[in-house]
Amino acid sequence: MNIFSQFEDYIKQTLETIDLNDDALKLLNRVSAEPPRDPSHGDISTNAAMVMAKAAGKNPRELAQAIVEGLEKLDEVSEVSIAGPGFINLRLSDAFWIEHLSLIFKSASKYGSGLVSDGVKVNVEYVSANPTGPMHVGHCRGAVVGDGLANLLGFAGYDVTKEYYVNDAGGQIDVLAASLNHRYLEALGDDVGEMPKGLYPGDYLIKPAKALIEEYGDKIKAMTDDERFALLKETSITSMMAMIKEDLAALNIHHDVFFSERDLHAKKDGKSTIDTMVQKMRDKGHVYEGTLPPPKGETPEDWEDREQTLFRSTAVGDDADRALVKSDGSYTYFAADVAYFQDKYDRDFKRMVFVLGADHSGYAKRLKAVAKAIAGDEAELDVIFCQLVKLMRDGEPFKMSKRAGDFITLREVVDEVGRDAVRFMMLYRKAEASLDFDFAKVTEQSKDNPVFYVQYAHARVASVFRQVGNDIPDMDVSRDALANADLSLLTDAGEVGLIRKTAEFPRIIEQAARADEPHRLAFYLYELASELHSHWSRGKESPELRFINPKNAQLTLSRLVLLRSIATVIASGLAIIGVSAPEEMR
Repeated sequence: MNIFSQFEDYIKQTLETIDLNDDALKLLNRVSAEPPRDPSHGDISTNAAMVMAKAAGKNPRELAQAIVEGLEKLDEVSEVSIAGPGFINLRLSDAFWIEHLSLIFKSASKYGSGLVSDGVKVNVEYVSANPTGPMHVGHCRGAVVGDGLANLLGFAGYDVTKEYYVNDAGGQIDVLAASLNHRYLEALGDDVGEMPKGLYPGDYLIKPAKALIEEYGDKIKAMTDDERFALLKETSITSMMAMIKEDLAALNIHHDVFFSERDLHAKKDGKSTIDTMVQKMRDKGHVYEGTLPPPKGETPEDWEDREQTLFRSTAVGDDADRALVKSDGSYTYFAADVAYFQDKYDRDFKRMVFVLGADHSGYAKRLKAVAKAIAGDEAELDVIFCQLVKLMRDGEPFKMSKRAGDFITLREVVDEVGRDAVRFMMLYRKAEASLDFDFAKVTEQSKDNPVFYVQYAHARVASVFRQVGNDIPDMDVSRDALANADLSLLTDAGEVGLIRKTAEFPRIIEQAARADEPHRLAFYLYELASELHSHWSRGKESPELRFINPKNAQLTLSRLVLLRSIATVIASGLAIIGVSAPEEMR
């Protein structure tokens, strides 16, 4: 249950009982209920009077007073007040918070789940790096953002498919095959010299080259060019994708679907998927034969003023129409993109999310245009761009060794600091903001290291449950025993504050899922952990506030319910992010 949505409904119901005109009532969808910026103002704040006063022809504070009179009748509310020009603050009763804590405890790992969607199919495509080498650090952020978002959407109730688009067609695959051929000849002992400029120089092709020798010996040299490069292409793609999957597994990332671009070009009964798409789009008026102006008003030397097969994307929101066929008769990358979206739509996805690098920022409009042309208003498309990650050590720019050729691999980063640190920190900034990844900071055990601070909060809860066995040996701390605890004993302001913060979890899930912003969850977990650590510190100064009170077993049992509920929310949040929730930390 999202208590903020619950009270937003209460506020709207109250507004409907007030004598308001139709113009004011049309603004109900702009009414919100959210935590006040200053917790001392109350538990929930609403903008209702400020939003509707002008349309209602009323003074904001006058309208606010009418709303207050309605909200004061709610059993869940202990106090309602008006602040400033007409904001309304609600303070909820202790009985409400105690009842909600019971709900959190009983819901366990299901708390906050399934509140946004009832199984709508969503496709989240992320990473989709060219299969021309191992994953590098530039792929890392998009991989984590995409996976975290997919987990978040699944938790929120969507039917999510995690997809990787394999760019296994085009010139880069020819270069990859040529690079493998060089490594193969080199492994045979041929004098081939240094890797030619323009080929992939990393040593990651040595292993597949040796595997070819084990299977074929030197027979590949005797093959025709077509036979040899067909084998080299297939071998290199297979070996590179195996390497990529291993790299992603190091980050606990596992896709459901690996979609091959080659499948879009493959002919079946004389037609490819792209052929079919072009005809379908032509029939709908989105494909025509015409010419394009020079890009940005200039005339590059290689620009051709010729009639082309074009996608009429300006009619659906793009800045320019797009070519579908190259001068040599082959399809453009954009043609494959259109066919790929058509394939997703045909697979009944109602929402498609693309997680791309910042260098692809120009793709948003054209992808949205494609979605509009193919699906109209029947499918939603979101594009997330991930900014670059700057590697740091102790606040200074840091360059790691480059064992893979000319780039730093994802595995090097994961091997040094661990999966948990990489995943949490890659989500501890909004994707569109640049990120400094400091190797020293993400491994230190302090409040300044968010992943440690959150994991430590979970481990602290586990330590209390271990300690209670020593301090109160006969106490039953099973779920059944905790379920019968008298939660009304939780009267300290810090305890109630922890319940309030824990109760924000469903709201965070809803907002993050609707906005495609998993970083909100990382921020929230840090805030919840901070409140737990602060209350823990209060117990050091005031022993009566400690979670274990050997002189009061019933109070201890109630506090254990609170702790178990907090730990469950932290564990749920960390699982969505893809980070472990340790029971013990050293």
